[in-house]
Amino acid sequence: MYGALRIVDGIALTMTSPSRDSASCQEFLRQVEDANPGGGDIVVIADNLSSHNSLSARTRPAEHPQIRHVFILVGACWLNLQEAWWRIFRRHGLAGVSFAGPDDTDHATRIATAQLNQRAKPWVWGRPPPAPRRLRRRFVYML
Repeated sequence: MYGALRIVDGIALTMTSPSRDSASCQEFLRQVEDANPGGGDIVVIADNLSSHNSLSARTRPAEHPQIRHVFILVGACWLNLQEAWWRIFRRHGLAGVSFAGPDDTDHATRIATAQLNQRAKPWVWGRPPPAPRRLRRRFVYML
């Protein structure tokens, strides 16, 4: 399963494949490119999976200059906002469900992604600032 998250508006793109090979990774990058027709830069933050780091994956950006690969450090998946989206995706679309085959997995993935995209919001790094506190015990301050 491959996934991409556009943090500007929170829209995600997912793709299931029978194997995690370079051809599937290239197909997913093509889908990401098609889903972002504006012509702006696409930054792909990827882990160090062999299909992400293969020769074909490294030579693709030379042919497509708007795509830039950035590899996260080993053990630092928390730096990738996509990982937080995967946690929501697993809880929303895959929790407590058993699948009979790859078609069921693909169907559940498409439905869960569509439902999450309907209520998508921009992703912000970190927590929002706390709400300003009101005087909790006003009578103490009045003395």
